Amino acid sequence: MADTVTGAASDLHASGDDPSRRDFIHIAAIAAAAGAVGAIAWPFIDQMNPSADTLALASIEFDLTKVTKGQQVVVKWRGKPLFVRYRTEKEIAEAVAGDTAELRDPEKDAARHKAGKPEWLVVVGVCTHLGCVPTFGGGEYGGWFCPCHGSVYDTSGRIRKGPAPKNLVVPDYAFLSDTKVKIG
Repeated sequence: MADTVTGAASDLHASGDDPSRRDFIHIAAIAAAAGAVGAIAWPFIDQMNPSADTLALASIEFDLTKVTKGQQVVVKWRGKPLFVRYRTEKEIAEAVAGDTAELRDPEKDAARHKAGKPEWLVVVGVCTHLGCVPTFGGGEYGGWFCPCHGSVYDTSGRIRKGPAPKNLVVPDYAFLSDTKVKIG
């Protein structure tokens, strides 16, 4: 009887039904299938990335020597107008004074420009209400005024009056030199 049990155990290993070997084959097959699915899916996922011409528009460089103090230049960026404003000392003082006002979208003037360069303000020139383009110099706060629905922004681009819910958007930008800024 002891021989029968020992013989049956040796027949089990001889036929190749070792559990650890079977588990390895299953794991290897699953890993190969996952790799194949990834190799098939990657081209479909990769084609959703933006095209090269769109990426080229993602950032622009602008020469600041084209703007005089108290002037604003409108640049097209990502299909939207971008206001690059060289603020006067009076405009900066008005913007800083507005830090203590009750604002719908509270944000200090210092957070809306790069440290050390408060004279330069770069904002996306699209009203946050319905996407109109505001004009500079309108309204009682000396900043931008959206004639479509009456939104009034101050000299820091913060909403002060009207239906717009948010401040004018400040894009990511960095000064490459004293005369050049990279936006985006």
